[in-house]
Amino acid sequence: MSEIEIRNLSKSFGERKVLDNVSLKVEKGDIYGVLGLSGAGKSTLVRCINGLETFDEGEIYFRDELLCSPTKRVERLQKRKIGMIFQSFNLLQQRTVLGNVELALEIAGVKDKKTKALECIEKVGLSEHINKYPSQLSGGQCQRVAIARALALEPEVLLSDEATSALDPETTNSILDLFKKLNKELGLTIIMISHQMNAIERICNKVAIIDKAVIVEEGDLGDVFLNPQAEVAKQLIYSDHLHTKLNDQRLIRIIFDGNSDEPILANIIQECGILVSVVFADTKSIEGKVYGQMLIKCPIKNRELTKLRKYLTLHNVKYREEDANGVELEEEVA
Repeated sequence: MSEIEIRNLSKSFGERKVLDNVSLKVEKGDIYGVLGLSGAGKSTLVRCINGLETFDEGEIYFRDELLCSPTKRVERLQKRKIGMIFQSFNLLQQRTVLGNVELALEIAGVKDKKTKALECIEKVGLSEHINKYPSQLSGGQCQRVAIARALALEPEVLLSDEATSALDPETTNSILDLFKKLNKELGLTIIMISHQMNAIERICNKVAIIDKAVIVEEGDLGDVFLNPQAEVAKQLIYSDHLHTKLNDQRLIRIIFDGNSDEPILANIIQECGILVSVVFADTKSIEGKVYGQMLIKCPIKNRELTKLRKYLTLHNVKYREEDANGVELEEEVA
């Protein structure tokens, strides 16, 4: 049973179609990324899920029950199960941190709103700032207030619409780590809309790539990012591969045993979108089959090293990791 299931959803703004027959399933506990360029339709999709936008065709289900359709709006009780975080925070400037988080509870008629609000503020690490106003907070702190407010009604699904795109890289990572923590500790299902490939890659386990109103690729994050097929997917995933840094202390020895005649090095650069440096190579062709070995430097970034490992495993390429002295190393958890 899916937590959220979207079936054949389409929406137009006048003559322009912004969602075209979109279908996807989000399982309980997923951190599901929806990745696309600006104007692809991803934000409209997430706004349809929580009822901020109507749509022309299709259905959205929550745990196999119809959540909304062109003729059915999201009911108030169901809305409480789906929290929403926006890029611009949407905080009330005249209210303190505590007051902003209490607001959602006031609207819902919760009696002991202060106790509940303080619990949520503690979960996002802002207990020392409860009496501050948004103007006194950093962008990352404002986003944490917005997350606390979304948590106040104990949602089962959290929608994040470009929640980190206005933040600096360090703050972005801290917010993403918070999402991951909430997902693990609360069992919270998260749907994360972003045009930032690094944000999706850091915490998501599944991803859908949307382009010009259509889902062009979807599946497990590793599968999609390791071997993207659509041009826009390659554009998004490989956009920063020229900045790969290499590790002089950790090497990968690739072993050619005659079972593959593919251009391994060229494929790693093209398909994984990472750069590698060859330290040593000794290969020969015997009866059309390649034998020998190649020693390459590992990428420093864990996500790129993970991508390289997955590529080699997927293509049944034998390899081992070793240090600069040739001593075999255990794979580090990336």
